[in-house]
Amino acid sequence: MEVPHKSLTDEASVSAEKSCHWLNLGSAPQGNCRRCMGEDLPVVMPEITHDFLKYRTMYRAHLPGAGVFQCSITGLSFEVKSPVTITYRYATWTRHLSKADQEIWVPAGPLFHINVQPGVVQAVRLPHFICLAEDVNTSLCSIAHFKSGKMTLERPTRVIAFSAVLENPSFSLLGVLWRRIRSTLSSFPMHSLVLIFQQLSAANTTLHLYLIPDDNSVKQAVEKQEMNWHSKLIPKPPPFNPLFFGCIYRVTSTNPVVITPEAQLPFYYKSPKEQQLFVEIYIRNMAEEIELCMTDTRNDTVIWRASVRSGDINLPDRVSKTLSAAAFMRKHKTELCSRMRQLSTILLYLRNANVINSDEEEEVQGQDTSQRKNRILLELAEKKGLKAQEQLYRILQIKDPYLIADLEKSS
Repeated sequence: MEVPHKSLTDEASVSAEKSCHWLNLGSAPQGNCRRCMGEDLPVVMPEITHDFLKYRTMYRAHLPGAGVFQCSITGLSFEVKSPVTITYRYATWTRHLSKADQEIWVPAGPLFHINVQPGVVQAVRLPHFICLAEDVNTSLCSIAHFKSGKMTLERPTRVIAFSAVLENPSFSLLGVLWRRIRSTLSSFPMHSLVLIFQQLSAANTTLHLYLIPDDNSVKQAVEKQEMNWHSKLIPKPPPFNPLFFGCIYRVTSTNPVVITPEAQLPFYYKSPKEQQLFVEIYIRNMAEEIELCMTDTRNDTVIWRASVRSGDINLPDRVSKTLSAAAFMRKHKTELCSRMRQLSTILLYLRNANVINSDEEEEVQGQDTSQRKNRILLELAEKKGLKAQEQLYRILQIKDPYLIADLEKSS
């Protein structure tokens, strides 16, 4: 049942300056559309913990005072009236949205489980990937609220680029849904991502290409799977324009490549718990540059194009073997100490791979500066040996590929 939601004024005094050590002034994981204008909010880096028994990642954001703050990892934002700690994690739509409801509603962003002290949060901004630069009917947007196994729907206070705002929220499971207006989904323009990974252990040059909605929970699931497959992310821009669920897009190249299982990728939402669809691109002889292209099969319109250059690829004589990874870490230790970012996420991956334990994670996080934290982590990996350094190197390839590429070029 849809329930109208009472609107508040949009006043929020931000007192973050007093506690700026909580803030990461970088950008949050949204805003890839060239036409949708997102808000520039103070960004907070949450603490990250992993529940190994339940196979899930928890985020804990310490908000320093009144204002609006955005999580640097999930894109989730909160407007609060006083200092507060908020705990949240991703949940899965397929587990909570019934088959009957899936015929009526389509997920338009991640589903979150949120815990917070009552009365402190004045508004929550839930990420969505609908492109509002197109002619979109925002009255079809609802906030799903799951409690005790039942779903209720609330109208958002307002829908803005990349977020649906809900004022005076109550919390449990919350996420953005969009109502289907007919049996197909081609009426909804979506922000999307193209992710390309090189399989480092495969013969010659083998790439995996994914086409996914701009949902960070899905992106994280793909990165985790590819890291387990010993892959390296090759960052490329998103599609030129919004895409449409239910449509099929064709992958081609101007160079001789083999694309399997077929050169067509259907675009639709799949839960982060499911295997995401991808095409494998096999390149027997890597030229200086190959061009990849994606077209809409309905009208042959080019929706994405990118060049993969030899500098993007880890060739056999480049840093990709265990010994080379260790040598890379030693050679660039000073630069890594000063430039390595996303430490909480890196530590989480290392814990998940059984490279470090909880005591060692606490030792790293207990240092008083980011440089000291990075130095302790690098020394810890060095003490543990070649395999630990290889794992750290692989994680950096996924989480900070620009840093690795820059350091490799300077070698």
